[in-house]
Amino acid sequence: MTIGKLNGLGPKSAASLATINIHTVEEFMGADVYQMYAQLKSISPETSLNMLYAMIGAQEGSHWQEVVRTRKVEILMRLDDMNLAPK
Repeated sequence: MTIGKLNGLGPKSAASLATINIHTVEEFMGADVYQMYAQLKSISPETSLNMLYAMIGAQEGSHWQEVVRTRKVEILMRLDDMNLAPK
């Protein structure tokens, strides 16, 4: 299986992750989603929160919209701690 075939991720997500040297499902599953998001934001500031939600969903086997609905506040608080929360 490739990263682009994980739930909620596609070819564009896989290409973005490749820019931060995440090329395999094993690398993706073993990485911290918040650190990956921080790296993506540093390279491409337009990276949206949907990418973070999708990465969390892909690692946990849930739909990204479920992640938003059930964990949005927790995620935004973590991003705030990292100085990455949306303004």
